[in-house]
Amino acid sequence: MPADVMFQGRVPELYDRLMVPLIFDVYAQDVAARVAALAPGDVVEIAAGTGAVTRELAKSLGPDTRVTVTDLSEPMLVVAQSRQAPDSRFRWQAADAMALPFADDSFDVAVCQFGVMLMPDKSVAYREARRVLRPGGRYLVAVWDRIERNVFAAAVEAALAETFPDAPVDFLRRLPHGYYDGAVIEPALAGSGFVDIAIETVVKTARADSALAAATAYCHGTPIRAEIEARSPGSLAAVTERVAAVLAKRFGDGPIEGPISALIITGRKAG
Repeated sequence: MPADVMFQGRVPELYDRLMVPLIFDVYAQDVAARVAALAPGDVVEIAAGTGAVTRELAKSLGPDTRVTVTDLSEPMLVVAQSRQAPDSRFRWQAADAMALPFADDSFDVAVCQFGVMLMPDKSVAYREARRVLRPGGRYLVAVWDRIERNVFAAAVEAALAETFPDAPVDFLRRLPHGYYDGAVIEPALAGSGFVDIAIETVVKTARADSALAAATAYCHGTPIRAEIEARSPGSLAAVTERVAAVLAKRFGDGPIEGPISALIITGRKAG
């Protein structure tokens, strides 16, 4: 996986503490409810990050469901496991989504929230998910919509473009918000062997206690941090304040909120 999407150092902890409540939890609740409605016996979570969906699955799944939680990043998985109470239904394993270390036909549901966008070869990842699903098994994926439909991300990008006009910080547009076209996603899934593919645009609301809280989430809790530090060492705090000022000018000085948008995609393994 490219170095600029690896979550290292303090980023996993800050990501979980700052970014997850800002934009991930509301979708984790939605995704976990959809998984639970399928009444699976065995679930694999792919690219689980720090466990936003995992924690919701723990609440919504029955006592006999088994969940295997995976992520390529060991530090992210460590944070995820530390946030979860001991639960015999769950096991944890570092794993590459493009080379899953599981036998064919192992799971009833594979779920991946906001991980596919970061994978270098999406079709390989789709084929791997299909391989480990049992016939009739369901694949459930969430990806971010275009950046213009996610107002905090768009505002952060604009503020960083003003700060670094000669070397734009394009992580958000290039990766998290770079894979949103259903006309690309659906044929890739179909070509990987999935049927009954459905793509739904789901709009939620992001909320932060302040503009500074939102700016800190993006600038400290994502790989944007490394991009800022590479362009201007020692300037992270000052750049964060500048981003916060842009957000405050647009959204206000107190608690702020704005629309966020994602695609929730489902497919079935024929059989």
